[in-house]
Amino acid sequence: MMGRRWTGKVVVAGSAEGPALVSAEPISLWGGLDPRTGEIIDRRHDLSGAVVTGCVLVVPGGRGSSTGSAVLLESLRAGTAPGGIVNLRTDPIAALGAIVAEVLYGRSLPIVVLPKEAFDSIKPGDRVAIEPDGTVRVGAEKPET
Repeated sequence: MMGRRWTGKVVVAGSAEGPALVSAEPISLWGGLDPRTGEIIDRRHDLSGAVVTGCVLVVPGGRGSSTGSAVLLESLRAGTAPGGIVNLRTDPIAALGAIVAEVLYGRSLPIVVLPKEAFDSIKPGDRVAIEPDGTVRVGAEKPET
């Protein structure tokens, strides 16, 4: 994948690759994500109706209840979680859900915090790859042939 390369702070190590699902708005997982389907169900959020499954979720951070950890944990168990998360600031609620999923289910959800310039450079649909050392590679999605 060609494109830009950034180094971020590893919150939860792992590898992921997928299309970017991007919002400038923080997201609450509790009441905002349906763990059975992976759909963003917060009707006031700009990503409402989008499905996070297999995407790299690019949001500034979380907002809301600590119960969001359980929602993320359940979505990882169900196979509906995003492939990875890129934030502007550490989201301890998401981190807790991802860490517990590794322990309970052996499923990894990498979470990386990027500097603002790097975070802002990611556009919806960009192909994003997260590496275990916190490297985030960003390149435009290749057109289908």
